[in-house]
Amino acid sequence: MADKLVVRDLWKRYGTAEAVRGVSFSIQAGQIFGLLGPNGAGKTSTLECLLGLREADSGDVEVGGLDARKFPREVKQKIGVALQNTSLQDKITPREALRLFGSFYPRRATPDTLLERFALTDKADAPFDSLSGGQRQRLALALAFVNEPELVILDEPTTGLDPQARRELHEEILRMKRDGYTVLITTHYLEEAEQLCDRIAIIDQGKIVATGAPRELIAQSSGAQSVSLTTAAALDPAALALLAGVTELRSEGATVYFRTGDATQTLAALMALLVEQGAEIADLQVRKASLEDVFLKLTRAESAAPPPAP
Repeated sequence: MADKLVVRDLWKRYGTAEAVRGVSFSIQAGQIFGLLGPNGAGKTSTLECLLGLREADSGDVEVGGLDARKFPREVKQKIGVALQNTSLQDKITPREALRLFGSFYPRRATPDTLLERFALTDKADAPFDSLSGGQRQRLALALAFVNEPELVILDEPTTGLDPQARRELHEEILRMKRDGYTVLITTHYLEEAEQLCDRIAIIDQGKIVATGAPRELIAQSSGAQSVSLTTAAALDPAALALLAGVTELRSEGATVYFRTGDATQTLAALMALLVEQGAEIADLQVRKASLEDVFLKLTRAESAAPPPAP
């Protein structure tokens, strides 16, 4: 399948600070792609360069096969964007906002079509300041679709929403994929990225540290499982560290947390140790590796690495 977005060796500097350091990734048509990273990692600067809000120092961006530097107007016609904070005039209505934004493009969807698609028909003529958080976010999505884009960029679309509104927005994003749209999403919610995204890229300190399908990245991280054990009396951490399969261990009072590459083997050895020591279990939890584990491992590793040479 053809790539809808290609980013090659993108760099952006602010004085001596390198905000984006050789970022490269591609998104196939019809995919949901997640760009993840801690605060200050370079996500916003990368998006601003993609959208033409800031000029990259070097690197290439192609949308639908068009070079963004050579064909900026044509590329902008292909992109719809919903930024994290959509601010409109208090008294403007969804219908008026859609008409206004649509007037900027030669090709545009009708307001009624977008109001129906994003479940805003009942609020079509309500002032913006009367809309709920979920309704405002759905309006932001409708505005992103006003130019009938091929690529939709959603910046932290569910931040600040209640669980019900977040679930509804998830369903809408998945609908975009079913309808053939290509979606680039940034999010701080790693479970959200794991649920929605076909592929992700993790960015830290301005560079991409991992790219792939969430399940592939989890498997590559050794697929280790996390175990937390609380006993009536504290156990000797040194004895637990010797259990088969244990790779990492830390203790907090009577609770120990450890990771294992073979939970079955480790738990069997753990049970034998507990019986031998006559320890009473207060709580035992086993959790499979998740995208959060991968994210924390990679970003911590980058944070611990020395800074690049000037």
